[in-house]
Amino acid sequence: MKTFARLAMRVAPPLLPLGRHVPFPLQRLVLEKVIARLFAEPLAECEFDLLQGRWLRLEISDLQLAWCLTRDQSGLRIAAEAPVDVCIRGNWREFLLLASRQEDPDTLFFRRRLMIEGDTDLGLGIKNLLDSLDPDGLPPRLWQLICALGEAVAIPATQAKAEVVM
Repeated sequence: MKTFARLAMRVAPPLLPLGRHVPFPLQRLVLEKVIARLFAEPLAECEFDLLQGRWLRLEISDLQLAWCLTRDQSGLRIAAEAPVDVCIRGNWREFLLLASRQEDPDTLFFRRRLMIEGDTDLGLGIKNLLDSLDPDGLPPRLWQLICALGEAVAIPATQAKAEVVM
């Protein structure tokens, strides 16, 4: 898995920006199905209810991708534009470090590698919710892949810090 992750990190920079050319209806269809499956248990336990009637915008700045999310009676919904209450913005590597738990969420936000704009109470609530989700609820192979990709992203950052110290 680690070899695959290293290879993926080599091909990701030129390929990921192409995602912005995928038509939004297709992005929405895929993302809504994926998040409904991945977050089925937390949704059933009302953990995402803080988004009921409120909108979160997730922006992956370096890929020029963004989605607006809300919670309605049928689950999490995605829109291209919405009256946003809070925006969480950052580069794809930071979101991967967050998802893989390679870096502490508070560190990513404190160092402004991920930024919350708008209703900061809602933003912090979402950050805490995501941090509290149990990765054991994910399919094991998916969690292994996320971790391996996160490690592959974290290694260059660790090497860069070591070079600065020297």
